[in-house]
Amino acid sequence: MADEAQAPPAEGAPPAEGEAPPPAEGAEGAPVEGGEPAPPAEPAEPIKHSYTLFYFNVKALAEPLRYLFAYGGIEYEDVRVTRDEWPALKPTMPMGQMPVLEVDGKRVHQSISMARFLAKTVGLCGTTPWEDLQVDIVVDTINDFRLSSEQFVSYEPEDEIKEKKLVTLNAEVIPFYLEKLEQTVKDNDGHLALGKLTWADVYFAGITDYMNYMVKRDLLEPYPALRGVVDAINALEPIKAWIEKRPVTEV
Repeated sequence: MADEAQAPPAEGAPPAEGEAPPPAEGAEGAPVEGGEPAPPAEPAEPIKHSYTLFYFNVKALAEPLRYLFAYGGIEYEDVRVTRDEWPALKPTMPMGQMPVLEVDGKRVHQSISMARFLAKTVGLCGTTPWEDLQVDIVVDTINDFRLSSEQFVSYEPEDEIKEKKLVTLNAEVIPFYLEKLEQTVKDNDGHLALGKLTWADVYFAGITDYMNYMVKRDLLEPYPALRGVVDAINALEPIKAWIEKRPVTEV
């Protein structure tokens, strides 16, 4: 018996089992008029954002942000506002405070939130929500330490009262926080979280000069593990380059 002839599939019919579907019109390799394959599409240009950081001409709360910019090799405008300029600029800021980060023309505040945003941008966060929690806990603890220290030394006009507060700060507050953070580094292979480099290390290194300024001494002298974190961050080539070229300020 002669083989039965098969009718061609109707236009638009699904491919038979075992057949690959034809390439979609316009897809890479799909035939175009004349039978030639379409050329591969050009890769899209990466989106480039514009960044401006507003703060006074000091390190303090903005320096961790500058460290993160340096680490990631991100170009930004480092606007250092003078005391004379601040009264006119203050009403334009989200909460009338600095630091403020402007991204593509939109201004945001809260220094730790900004640091976390930059950390995500440069790849210094965890890889899971649980890991991010571990990093956030350390950064928030460092910030608690900063706030606790500030209330003892920054806003007390009376020298006698200030001296009494300094006794409490040095005997109780500083050891309480730094002994725990020192052990955290020992438990994490020389880092503050996850046993690897994260933005917690960068944040701590960036804020240390300000903390030393507030208490008028080297906080890390009795804490070699914490000192190692700061030294390691400051030795990273992009951050080392930033330290060498940044404006010289007292704080």
